[in-house]
Amino acid sequence: MAKIGIIGAGSWGTALTLLLHNNGHEVVLWSIIKDEVEMLKTKRQHETKLPGVVLPGDIQITDDLKEAMDSKDVLVLAVPSPFTRSTSRMMREYLKKGQIVVNVAKGIEEHTLYTLTDIMEEEMPGVDAAVLSGPSHAEEVGKGLPTTCVAGAHSRETAEYLQNIFMSPTFRVYTSPDMLGIELGGSLKNVIALAAGTADGLGYGDNTKAALITRGIAEIARLGIKMGGKAETFYGLTGIGDLIVTCASVHSRNRRAGYLLGKGYTMQEAMDEVKMVVEGVYSAKAAMELSKKYEVELPIIEQVNKVLFEGKNAADAVNELMLRDKKLENSQIPWE
Repeated sequence: MAKIGIIGAGSWGTALTLLLHNNGHEVVLWSIIKDEVEMLKTKRQHETKLPGVVLPGDIQITDDLKEAMDSKDVLVLAVPSPFTRSTSRMMREYLKKGQIVVNVAKGIEEHTLYTLTDIMEEEMPGVDAAVLSGPSHAEEVGKGLPTTCVAGAHSRETAEYLQNIFMSPTFRVYTSPDMLGIELGGSLKNVIALAAGTADGLGYGDNTKAALITRGIAEIARLGIKMGGKAETFYGLTGIGDLIVTCASVHSRNRRAGYLLGKGYTMQEAMDEVKMVVEGVYSAKAAMELSKKYEVELPIIEQVNKVLFEGKNAADAVNELMLRDKKLENSQIPWE
């Protein structure tokens, strides 16, 4: 049995709390929001973000960060990506050297272009940073539906330790040393999911979505490999796997926000309607900055940015993608 602190009590943090408790671990769930803590203590479920997923009474819920972190074998950082830096800074005071902290959010910081584990390592010196990612909606994990993820870490020992902690009959975990690839795949797929949702909102069909998913992973892999990620990662669970589920699922907040954009909502109106952090919006600008820095063309992500931040009509953006210059599908395949 491990002692685990879950830092962040949104839908994903709550679902993982139940998973880890059911795996036999001692779990403490923390939130900075006092009303959220009170709701979870009294109702034993997150009524707004994860209704119907009930937390057993022996799971401790607190707004005391020291209490959530003290003497823990593993900390799970489950706050939305825009709050990774501020939360990591708060955690620094109570962090023991070599503490394993596994990030489960997905995003790239806009101004620094840091991955979330980059932020953790900057704000929490001496941390053993890791990542857990994959096609894993909290709504399904909370219900115990079969799910697969990947644990990435700097060392095989840490990755396998996390694999053992999270693994269950309904939650299969693989390991990987490619933390950069895992994080880029998880972040950039949210931007492509905005495009897929926009296509749905415009009334386009399965052909359009298949094209966006396929060409979207090509963009993600092209940039990710240039940055040092591994091709195998982008064509695995944390790349194409996560992209498929986020583009297609009714649970996807990024797809939902994109759908509203396709219906004519502004970015802010769509985010207000979704009522949860739409991480693809925050990663979109960072992706374009990475595109410039590494001189990699990202046509889908570029059009998403124009719709989000320049007020471009969504139908015009799709039309521009369709009328781009003729290309080879894969320039690595030679003609005979």
